[in-house]
Amino acid sequence: MDLLSALVDKGLRREPPTRAEALAVLATSDDDLLEVVAAAGRVRRAWFGRRVKLNYLVNLKSGLCPEDCSYCSQRLGSKAEILTYTWLKPDAAVAAANAGVAGGARRVCLVASGRGPTDRDVERVCETVSALRAEHGAAVEVCACLGLLSEGQAERLRAAGADAYNHNLNTSQAAYADICTTHDFADRAETVRRARAGGLSPCSGLIAGMGESDEDLVDVAFALRGLGVDSVPVNFLIPFDGTPLAGRWELTPQRALRVLAMVRFVCQDAEVRIAGGRELHLRTLQPLALHIANSLFLGDYLTSEGQSGRADLAMIADAGFEVEGGTPPAGPPDTGAGHGERGGQPDPDGQPAGAAAPVAVRRRGAGTTLPPNA
Repeated sequence: MDLLSALVDKGLRREPPTRAEALAVLATSDDDLLEVVAAAGRVRRAWFGRRVKLNYLVNLKSGLCPEDCSYCSQRLGSKAEILTYTWLKPDAAVAAANAGVAGGARRVCLVASGRGPTDRDVERVCETVSALRAEHGAAVEVCACLGLLSEGQAERLRAAGADAYNHNLNTSQAAYADICTTHDFADRAETVRRARAGGLSPCSGLIAGMGESDEDLVDVAFALRGLGVDSVPVNFLIPFDGTPLAGRWELTPQRALRVLAMVRFVCQDAEVRIAGGRELHLRTLQPLALHIANSLFLGDYLTSEGQSGRADLAMIADAGFEVEGGTPPAGPPDTGAGHGERGGQPDPDGQPAGAAAPVAVRRRGAGTTLPPNA
């Protein structure tokens, strides 16, 4: 296919595709899907070989956010029955992070709900960052995700030892008011710029499946490229009950792969991460996504359960890839999904057969007395 040949050539030179080419990737047919994956895989391997970087989330403060992001289970007015708790102490946060590191994670992502951190919040997180750095040295990267940054806060996190800062754009500027009214696209973009200016590696991505158009997906991908982000988490909507987007199941595994491929062709040498919702929407095609993306989250997400850590490691090995930064602990594979698969039974509420439902709320790990999933 001429389109894919052109995109591979541009990807190897880091020459941006045209907007029309990116839209054409999303418009390809299911008959062409394996060709799309193979072409995106050539670009992925050129920049990252067969390595897969594992990331591990630690939710430092869960729920009760004052923002009204319609996709989020922690939003203002959310009726989702998630875990809610205030700030974890540094020793509890480090213990949760250590479980992910033991499972093979090279980056720990420290996340807290809220519009943005106060200076006291930054101090708390800096204590945790310093504790992680003291325990693991340079072997583990530390990323913070605390909301909108104020002036000087990125510099403080960097001085404490943080490597990166995550703040997702989520959707296009044109569509942003459809998903949030308490802040805007410009606020998010400015935080990404502040992170970079403060010496932190900028991490920012998107959410697919919220009712956006192909144009919105392409626009946000080019916005991320324009901001020069180093890593791009691609999330797929987790439609929690109790949120405005509950019951929205518009993605197919094939569509999710095309979204990932489009992002790879636009952000060729960025770390593309398969993020939240992969188990729900990619389902049995998750291994194919590894040919496009070079990174994923290990274990659970902020408020929902993920695939078991051992199943993730087995999937990576079975697909012929290797974990970046070392060899994870050996052990028998665990093929349990951990998020309650339906086994292909039809859903009376309209969810696609084969998808996982209902969403399994996280009840283990950080903020609980149960061991984490890693």
